[in-house]
Amino acid sequence: MKDLPGNAIHFKIGTSMSHLFSEFKLSSPRGPLSLANRIVIAPMCQYLADQGQANDWHLAHWTALLNGGAGLVTLEATAVTEEGRITPGCLGLWDDVTASALSETLGRARRMAPHVPVSLQIGHAGRKASSAEPWNGGQLLDAQHRGWQALAPSALPHLSTEAPPTAIDTAGLARIQNAFVQAARRADGMGIEVLELHAAHGYLLHEFLSPISNLRTDAYGGNFENRIRFVREVFAAVRANFTGSLGIRISATDWVEGGWTPEETADLALRLKCDGADFVHISSGGVSAQQKISIGPEYQVPFAKLVKEKSGLTTMAVGLITQAAQAEAILNRQDADLIAIARAYLFNPRWAWQAAVELGGQVQASQPYWRCIPREAQTIFGDVKVGQR
Repeated sequence: MKDLPGNAIHFKIGTSMSHLFSEFKLSSPRGPLSLANRIVIAPMCQYLADQGQANDWHLAHWTALLNGGAGLVTLEATAVTEEGRITPGCLGLWDDVTASALSETLGRARRMAPHVPVSLQIGHAGRKASSAEPWNGGQLLDAQHRGWQALAPSALPHLSTEAPPTAIDTAGLARIQNAFVQAARRADGMGIEVLELHAAHGYLLHEFLSPISNLRTDAYGGNFENRIRFVREVFAAVRANFTGSLGIRISATDWVEGGWTPEETADLALRLKCDGADFVHISSGGVSAQQKISIGPEYQVPFAKLVKEKSGLTTMAVGLITQAAQAEAILNRQDADLIAIARAYLFNPRWAWQAAVELGGQVQASQPYWRCIPREAQTIFGDVKVGQR
Protein backbone atom coordinates (compact mmCIF):
# COMPACT_ATOMS: atom_id res chain seq x y z
CA MET A 1 0.00 0.00 0.00
CA LYS A 2 1.06 3.60 -0.44
CA ASP A 3 2.52 5.56 2.46
CA LEU A 4 -0.11 7.31 4.55
CA PRO A 5 0.27 11.07 4.93
CA GLY A 6 0.39 12.55 8.40
CA ASN A 7 -0.47 16.15 9.19
CA ALA A 8 -0.43 17.99 12.47
CA ILE A 9 -3.72 18.22 14.31
CA HIS A 10 -3.84 21.13 16.76
CA PHE A 11 -6.05 20.91 19.82
CA LYS A 12 -7.45 23.89 21.76
CA ILE A 13 -4.71 26.26 20.72
CA GLY A 14 -4.46 29.10 23.24
CA THR A 15 -1.92 31.61 24.49
CA SER A 16 0.04 29.16 26.66
CA MET A 17 2.36 26.45 25.35
CA SER A 18 2.32 22.97 26.79
CA HIS A 19 5.75 21.78 27.89
CA LEU A 20 4.80 18.18 27.11
CA PHE A 21 4.02 19.13 23.52
CA SER A 22 7.11 21.23 22.95
CA GLU A 23 9.71 19.98 20.47
CA PHE A 24 12.81 18.27 21.86
CA LYS A 25 16.20 17.75 20.26
CA LEU A 26 17.80 14.44 21.21
CA SER A 27 21.55 14.47 20.68
CA SER A 28 23.10 12.02 18.23
CA PRO A 29 26.37 11.64 16.31
CA ARG A 30 24.28 12.08 13.15
CA GLY A 31 23.14 15.46 14.44
CA PRO A 32 20.20 16.43 16.66
CA LEU A 33 17.16 14.17 16.32
CA SER A 34 13.96 16.19 16.40
CA LEU A 35 11.09 14.81 18.50
CA ALA A 36 7.73 16.46 17.88
CA ASN A 37 6.91 16.27 21.59
CA ARG A 38 8.33 14.90 24.85
CA ILE A 39 6.18 11.77 25.04
CA VAL A 40 8.09 8.51 24.66
CA ILE A 41 6.38 5.15 24.38
CA ALA A 42 8.44 2.89 26.65
CA PRO A 43 9.39 -0.66 25.61
CA MET A 44 6.77 -3.28 26.44
CA CYS A 45 7.44 -6.99 25.81
CA GLN A 46 4.75 -8.80 23.80
CA TYR A 47 6.13 -12.38 24.11
CA LEU A 48 4.65 -13.37 20.75
CA ALA A 49 7.64 -13.59 18.40
CA ASP A 50 8.31 -16.77 16.37
CA GLN A 51 11.85 -17.97 17.20
CA GLY A 52 12.79 -14.33 17.77
CA GLN A 53 11.13 -13.15 14.56
CA ALA A 54 8.62 -10.31 14.37
CA ASN A 55 5.25 -11.28 12.86
CA ASP A 56 1.75 -9.98 12.14
CA TRP A 57 1.12 -9.27 15.82
CA HIS A 58 4.05 -6.87 15.83
CA LEU A 59 2.86 -5.30 12.59
CA ALA A 60 -0.53 -4.48 14.12
CA HIS A 61 0.97 -3.46 17.48
CA TRP A 62 3.69 -1.21 16.08
CA THR A 63 1.30 0.40 13.58
CA ALA A 64 -1.00 1.34 16.47
CA LEU A 65 1.88 2.77 18.51
CA LEU A 66 3.22 4.78 15.59
CA ASN A 67 -0.24 6.28 15.10
CA GLY A 68 -0.48 7.17 18.79
CA GLY A 69 0.94 10.68 18.67
CA ALA A 70 4.13 10.14 20.74
CA GLY A 71 7.36 11.89 19.84
CA LEU A 72 9.38 8.66 20.06
CA VAL A 73 8.25 5.02 19.94
CA THR A 74 10.41 2.36 21.62
CA LEU A 75 10.01 -1.23 20.48
CA GLU A 76 10.04 -4.03 23.02
CA ALA A 77 13.13 -5.56 24.66
CA THR A 78 15.00 -7.36 21.89
CA ALA A 79 17.48 -10.13 22.67
CA VAL A 80 21.01 -9.95 21.27
CA THR A 81 21.45 -13.74 21.58
CA GLU A 82 19.03 -16.64 21.46
CA GLU A 83 19.75 -17.64 25.06
CA GLY A 84 19.31 -13.98 26.06
CA ARG A 85 15.54 -14.06 25.51
CA ILE A 86 13.35 -13.64 28.58
CA THR A 87 10.82 -16.13 27.18
CA PRO A 88 10.60 -18.37 24.10
CA GLY A 89 8.34 -15.70 22.58
CA CYS A 90 10.70 -12.73 22.90
CA LEU A 91 11.82 -10.65 19.95
CA GLY A 92 15.41 -11.11 18.77
CA LEU A 93 18.10 -9.47 16.67
CA TRP A 94 20.84 -12.10 16.83
CA ASP A 95 21.14 -13.12 13.16
CA ASP A 96 20.13 -12.23 9.61
CA VAL A 97 16.80 -14.06 9.90
CA THR A 98 15.61 -12.15 12.98
CA ALA A 99 16.99 -8.91 11.56
CA SER A 100 15.15 -9.40 8.27
CA ALA A 101 11.85 -10.10 10.04
CA LEU A 102 12.19 -7.05 12.26
CA SER A 103 13.24 -4.76 9.42
CA GLU A 104 10.46 -5.88 7.08
CA THR A 105 7.74 -5.74 9.73
CA LEU A 106 8.82 -2.36 11.05
CA GLY A 107 9.08 -0.99 7.53
CA ARG A 108 5.49 -2.02 6.80
CA ALA A 109 4.27 -0.48 10.05
CA ARG A 110 6.09 2.78 9.38
CA ARG A 111 4.42 3.05 5.97
CA MET A 112 1.02 3.02 7.71
CA ALA A 113 1.70 5.96 10.02
CA PRO A 114 3.11 9.49 10.04
CA HIS A 115 6.88 9.61 10.41
CA VAL A 116 7.87 9.03 14.05
CA PRO A 117 11.44 8.28 15.20
CA VAL A 118 11.83 4.71 16.43
CA SER A 119 13.90 3.47 19.35
CA LEU A 120 14.93 -0.16 19.83
CA GLN A 121 15.83 -1.58 23.24
CA ILE A 122 18.45 -4.34 23.10
CA GLY A 123 19.43 -6.57 25.99
CA HIS A 124 20.18 -9.97 27.45
CA ALA A 125 17.92 -11.54 30.09
CA GLY A 126 20.74 -13.15 32.09
CA ARG A 127 19.49 -15.39 34.90
CA LYS A 128 15.88 -14.38 34.19
CA ALA A 129 16.06 -15.95 30.72
CA SER A 130 14.24 -19.17 29.84
CA SER A 131 11.08 -18.06 31.63
CA ALA A 132 7.46 -18.77 30.79
CA GLU A 133 5.33 -15.97 29.41
CA PRO A 134 3.54 -13.92 32.11
CA TRP A 135 0.17 -15.48 31.29
CA ASN A 136 1.79 -18.91 31.73
CA GLY A 137 3.10 -18.15 35.21
CA GLY A 138 6.41 -16.50 34.35
CA GLN A 139 8.47 -19.18 36.10
CA LEU A 140 11.80 -20.57 34.90
CA LEU A 141 11.37 -23.28 32.25
CA ASP A 142 13.37 -26.49 32.12
CA ALA A 143 14.54 -28.31 28.97
CA GLN A 144 11.38 -30.44 28.91
CA HIS A 145 9.22 -27.32 28.78
CA ARG A 146 10.87 -25.21 26.05
CA GLY A 147 13.61 -23.99 28.39
CA TRP A 148 17.38 -23.60 28.15
CA GLN A 149 20.35 -22.94 30.45
CA ALA A 150 20.49 -19.34 31.67
CA LEU A 151 23.70 -17.31 32.02
CA ALA A 152 24.60 -14.73 34.66
CA PRO A 153 27.52 -12.93 36.32
CA SER A 154 27.40 -15.50 39.14
CA ALA A 155 25.85 -18.97 39.54
CA LEU A 156 23.14 -17.51 41.77
CA PRO A 157 19.46 -18.05 40.87
CA HIS A 158 16.89 -15.29 41.02
CA LEU A 159 14.70 -17.48 43.26
CA SER A 160 16.01 -20.10 45.67
CA THR A 161 13.62 -22.62 44.12
CA GLU A 162 15.10 -22.18 40.64
CA ALA A 163 18.05 -23.94 39.02
CA PRO A 164 21.18 -21.80 39.15
CA PRO A 165 22.45 -20.08 36.00
CA THR A 166 25.90 -20.69 34.57
CA ALA A 167 28.46 -18.07 35.55
CA ILE A 168 29.81 -16.38 32.43
CA ASP A 169 33.53 -16.88 31.83
CA THR A 170 35.88 -14.42 30.10
CA ALA A 171 35.20 -15.88 26.66
CA GLY A 172 31.47 -15.65 27.33
CA LEU A 173 31.73 -11.97 28.22
CA ALA A 174 33.50 -11.27 24.93
CA ARG A 175 30.87 -13.25 22.99
CA ILE A 176 27.98 -11.38 24.60
CA GLN A 177 29.64 -8.01 24.07
CA ASN A 178 30.11 -8.85 20.40
CA ALA A 179 26.45 -9.87 20.21
CA PHE A 180 25.44 -6.40 21.42
CA VAL A 181 27.71 -4.87 18.78
CA GLN A 182 26.27 -6.99 15.97
CA ALA A 183 22.71 -6.17 17.04
CA ALA A 184 23.60 -2.46 17.07
CA ARG A 185 25.02 -2.71 13.56
CA ARG A 186 21.88 -4.43 12.33
CA ALA A 187 19.70 -1.76 13.94
CA ASP A 188 21.84 0.96 12.37
CA GLY A 189 21.54 -0.68 8.97
CA MET A 190 17.73 -0.78 9.08
CA GLY A 191 17.43 2.91 9.93
CA ILE A 192 16.61 2.72 13.64
CA GLU A 193 17.12 6.26 14.95
CA VAL A 194 17.59 5.49 18.66
CA LEU A 195 19.07 2.55 20.56
CA GLU A 196 18.59 1.84 24.27
CA LEU A 197 20.66 -0.70 26.22
CA HIS A 198 18.63 -2.59 28.82
CA ALA A 199 20.43 -2.42 32.18
CA ALA A 200 17.30 -2.58 34.34
CA HIS A 201 14.72 -4.96 35.80
CA GLY A 202 17.10 -7.70 36.89
CA TYR A 203 18.38 -8.67 33.46
CA LEU A 204 22.03 -9.33 32.62
CA LEU A 205 23.52 -5.83 32.61
CA HIS A 206 21.63 -4.97 35.79
CA GLU A 207 22.87 -8.23 37.33
CA PHE A 208 26.44 -7.06 36.87
CA LEU A 209 25.66 -3.72 38.55
CA SER A 210 23.97 -5.11 41.66
CA PRO A 211 25.95 -6.64 44.55
CA ILE A 212 22.89 -8.81 45.15
CA SER A 213 23.39 -10.75 41.91
CA ASN A 214 27.09 -10.13 41.23
CA LEU A 215 29.35 -12.16 43.54
CA ARG A 216 32.32 -12.29 41.17
CA THR A 217 35.85 -12.00 42.50
CA ASP A 218 37.51 -10.98 39.22
CA ALA A 219 37.71 -7.54 37.57
CA TYR A 220 33.92 -7.56 37.03
CA GLY A 221 32.83 -7.97 40.64
CA GLY A 222 33.30 -6.50 44.08
CA ASN A 223 33.61 -2.73 44.26
CA PHE A 224 31.57 -0.18 42.31
CA GLU A 225 34.12 0.34 39.52
CA ASN A 226 34.37 -3.40 38.92
CA ARG A 227 30.60 -3.96 38.92
CA ILE A 228 30.02 -1.24 36.32
CA ARG A 229 32.94 -2.40 34.13
CA PHE A 230 31.03 -4.78 31.85
CA VAL A 231 28.19 -2.31 31.33
CA ARG A 232 30.68 0.40 30.35
CA GLU A 233 32.58 -1.94 28.04
CA VAL A 234 29.39 -3.02 26.27
CA PHE A 235 28.19 0.56 26.03
CA ALA A 236 31.48 1.80 24.55
CA ALA A 237 31.53 -1.04 22.01
CA VAL A 238 27.96 -0.29 20.93
CA ARG A 239 28.69 3.45 20.78
CA ALA A 240 31.49 2.75 18.31
CA ASN A 241 29.08 0.83 16.05
CA PHE A 242 25.84 2.81 16.18
CA THR A 243 25.51 6.22 14.55
CA GLY A 244 22.16 7.23 16.03
CA SER A 245 21.17 8.42 19.49
CA LEU A 246 22.31 5.95 22.15
CA GLY A 247 21.13 5.66 25.74
CA ILE A 248 20.53 3.19 28.52
CA ARG A 249 17.72 2.12 30.83
CA ILE A 250 18.84 1.66 34.43
CA SER A 251 17.05 0.44 37.55
CA ALA A 252 17.94 3.27 39.91
CA THR A 253 17.49 1.13 43.01
CA ASP A 254 17.03 -2.53 43.85
CA TRP A 255 14.63 -1.61 46.68
CA VAL A 256 16.67 -3.95 48.87
CA GLU A 257 19.08 -3.04 51.65
CA GLY A 258 22.64 -3.57 50.47
CA GLY A 259 21.64 -3.44 46.81
CA TRP A 260 22.27 -1.04 43.95
CA THR A 261 21.47 2.58 44.89
CA PRO A 262 20.24 5.82 43.29
CA GLU A 263 23.59 7.46 44.07
CA GLU A 264 25.43 4.70 42.21
CA THR A 265 23.00 5.14 39.31
CA ALA A 266 23.85 8.84 39.10
CA ASP A 267 27.58 8.08 39.25
CA LEU A 268 27.24 5.48 36.48
CA ALA A 269 25.22 7.91 34.35
CA LEU A 270 27.97 10.51 34.70
CA ARG A 271 30.57 7.99 33.50
CA LEU A 272 28.36 6.87 30.62
CA LYS A 273 27.99 10.48 29.59
CA CYS A 274 31.77 10.51 29.15
CA ASP A 275 31.42 7.27 27.17
CA GLY A 276 29.08 8.93 24.68
CA ALA A 277 25.61 8.41 26.13
CA ASP A 278 22.92 10.69 24.77
CA PHE A 279 20.21 9.90 27.33
CA VAL A 280 19.32 7.79 30.35
CA HIS A 281 15.96 6.14 31.07
CA ILE A 282 15.32 5.71 34.80
CA SER A 283 13.30 2.79 36.14
CA SER A 284 13.83 0.62 39.26
CA GLY A 285 13.74 -2.86 40.78
CA GLY A 286 13.60 -6.33 39.31
CA VAL A 287 16.81 -7.96 40.52
CA SER A 288 15.53 -9.46 43.78
CA ALA A 289 12.37 -11.15 44.97
CA GLN A 290 13.03 -9.45 48.33
CA GLN A 291 12.40 -5.98 46.92
CA LYS A 292 10.01 -3.74 48.82
CA ILE A 293 8.80 -1.11 46.38
CA SER A 294 7.00 2.02 47.53
CA ILE A 295 4.59 2.10 44.61
CA GLY A 296 2.52 5.21 43.95
CA PRO A 297 2.03 7.86 41.27
CA GLU A 298 5.39 9.12 39.96
CA TYR A 299 7.24 6.86 42.44
CA GLN A 300 10.37 6.72 40.25
CA VAL A 301 10.49 10.41 39.30
CA PRO A 302 12.73 11.42 42.26
CA PHE A 303 15.36 9.00 40.94
CA ALA A 304 15.17 10.58 37.48
CA LYS A 305 15.54 14.02 39.05
CA LEU A 306 18.64 12.93 40.97
CA VAL A 307 20.29 11.44 37.90
CA LYS A 308 19.41 14.45 35.74
CA GLU A 309 20.86 16.88 38.28
CA LYS A 310 24.07 14.93 38.88
CA SER A 311 24.84 13.79 35.34
CA GLY A 312 23.38 16.50 33.13
CA LEU A 313 22.21 13.78 30.72
CA THR A 314 18.88 13.97 28.95
CA THR A 315 16.66 11.98 31.31
CA MET A 316 13.45 10.00 30.78
CA ALA A 317 11.10 9.50 33.72
CA VAL A 318 8.78 6.49 33.80
CA GLY A 319 6.48 4.65 36.21
CA LEU A 320 2.82 5.32 37.06
CA ILE A 321 2.74 8.53 35.06
CA THR A 322 -0.71 8.08 33.61
CA GLN A 323 -2.25 11.55 33.38
CA ALA A 324 -1.35 14.46 31.12
CA ALA A 325 -1.29 16.90 34.05
CA GLN A 326 1.25 14.68 35.85
CA ALA A 327 3.54 14.63 32.84
CA GLU A 328 3.27 18.38 32.40
CA ALA A 329 4.06 19.04 36.06
CA ILE A 330 7.13 16.78 36.02
CA LEU A 331 8.53 18.69 33.05
CA ASN A 332 7.66 22.06 34.54
CA ARG A 333 9.56 21.12 37.72
CA GLN A 334 12.49 20.08 35.51
CA ASP A 335 12.58 16.66 37.16
CA ALA A 336 13.04 15.06 33.73
CA ASP A 337 13.34 16.00 30.06
CA LEU A 338 11.12 13.30 28.55
CA ILE A 339 8.13 11.35 29.84
CA ALA A 340 7.97 7.63 29.08
CA ILE A 341 4.52 6.02 29.03
CA ALA A 342 4.06 2.26 28.90
CA ARG A 343 0.93 0.34 29.94
CA ALA A 344 -1.26 3.43 29.76
CA TYR A 345 -0.60 3.29 26.01
CA LEU A 346 -1.78 -0.29 25.79
CA PHE A 347 -5.00 0.74 27.50
CA ASN A 348 -5.39 3.89 25.41
CA PRO A 349 -3.42 3.79 22.12
CA ARG A 350 -4.30 7.48 21.57
CA TRP A 351 -2.96 8.63 24.95
CA ALA A 352 -1.13 11.57 23.39
CA TRP A 353 -4.27 12.68 21.55
CA GLN A 354 -6.17 12.91 24.83
CA ALA A 355 -3.23 14.70 26.46
CA ALA A 356 -3.16 17.20 23.59
CA VAL A 357 -6.86 17.94 24.12
CA GLU A 358 -6.27 18.56 27.83
CA LEU A 359 -3.07 20.58 27.56
CA GLY A 360 -3.41 22.36 24.24
CA GLY A 361 -0.92 20.71 21.92
CA GLN A 362 -0.58 19.01 18.60
CA VAL A 363 -0.06 15.48 17.34
CA GLN A 364 0.66 13.89 13.99
CA ALA A 365 -2.24 11.84 12.66
CA SER A 366 -2.97 9.90 9.49
CA GLN A 367 -5.76 11.48 7.48
CA PRO A 368 -8.22 8.54 7.77
CA TYR A 369 -8.41 9.27 11.51
CA TRP A 370 -9.20 12.97 11.26
CA ARG A 371 -12.96 12.51 11.40
CA CYS A 372 -12.85 10.86 14.83
CA ILE A 373 -11.98 14.08 16.68
CA PRO A 374 -14.75 15.07 19.15
CA ARG A 375 -16.52 18.29 18.23
CA GLU A 376 -15.52 19.91 21.52
CA ALA A 377 -11.84 19.44 20.65
CA GLN A 378 -11.40 22.22 18.11
CA THR A 379 -9.15 21.24 15.23
CA ILE A 380 -7.29 23.47 12.83
CA PHE A 381 -6.26 22.15 9.42
CA GLY A 382 -5.76 25.41 7.58
CA ASP A 383 -8.02 25.19 4.54
CA VAL A 384 -8.73 21.47 5.00
CA LYS A 385 -12.33 20.72 5.91
CA VAL A 386 -13.06 17.42 7.63
CA GLY A 387 -16.67 16.54 7.03
CA GLN A 388 -19.13 13.79 6.18
CA ARG A 389 -20.01 12.71 2.69
